[in-house]
Amino acid sequence: MERRFLTRYAWLSIAAALATIVLKGAAYLLTGSVGLLSDALESLVNLAGATLALTMLNLAAAPPDEEHAYGHSKAEYFSSGVEGALILLAAVSIAAFAIERLLNPQPLELIGLGLAVSVIATLINLFVARALLRVAAHHNSITLEADAQHLMTDVWTSVGVLAAVGLVALTSWQILDPIIALLVAANITWAGFRITRKSALGLLDTALPPEELARLKEKLARYETQGIQFHALRTRQSGARRFVSMHVLVPGEWTVQKGHRLLEKIEAEIRAALENVTVFTHLESLQDKASFEDQSLDREKK
Repeated sequence: MERRFLTRYAWLSIAAALATIVLKGAAYLLTGSVGLLSDALESLVNLAGATLALTMLNLAAAPPDEEHAYGHSKAEYFSSGVEGALILLAAVSIAAFAIERLLNPQPLELIGLGLAVSVIATLINLFVARALLRVAAHHNSITLEADAQHLMTDVWTSVGVLAAVGLVALTSWQILDPIIALLVAANITWAGFRITRKSALGLLDTALPPEELARLKEKLARYETQGIQFHALRTRQSGARRFVSMHVLVPGEWTVQKGHRLLEKIEAEIRAALENVTVFTHLESLQDKASFEDQSLDREKK
């Protein structure tokens, strides 16, 4: 499936990051709010993440070659993993700024104008994040999903910062600004952890999600009622690509042709049930004891 068109959404994310960096930086300069500064710093991370996403989406869309016979789809996991690490780095930077301001509070200025500029930046992020989430869900792109989740985190933290700056304007409690910035850092840390964990699970060849496994086993159950058996069923994900392998046990008196036709039928049904899946099947005899000795990943040596 051609996926290079997904890069247009990475370009959209890059454009949004550049726009919000300018707007939030201006809001910080107008108000002096460390909360708004933390928001602007996170937009820098958004830019780095979106640029990396563009690179990895181009690589993931490259066709298989001699050194990468299964394609390059795992490149998306590197993008999401690095973006998760960048989010964690931003959280540390925000916390450092907030603690310094907590120890040395400063009054905020031009709050109304600063809030207006920041609201515009937040709305840009919200629009782009929702667009990326829809595309990521439809095309199973962990890179765009990570980028979208990061932008949504930015949206919610921006809402928190805006609320803090507004409360400072109403109450004159300057301490609220760095406190909210610390809460922003905590929220970003959790988002970075979730994104990094999902990326690591993908690199570790995690099995298909339960709902997809259920659809797969439902297809196989119909054949089991006809006396066909299955074992050594294994699944994994590699970016948007799914892989399924299994051994299919049939009566020993079947011809190779008859067994082959069954495997073709099973593979076709699995491809209809699961999008973008590669299926490997191995035909074995029900009457041969050796058929039951190779169910583990590494066959026992005799």
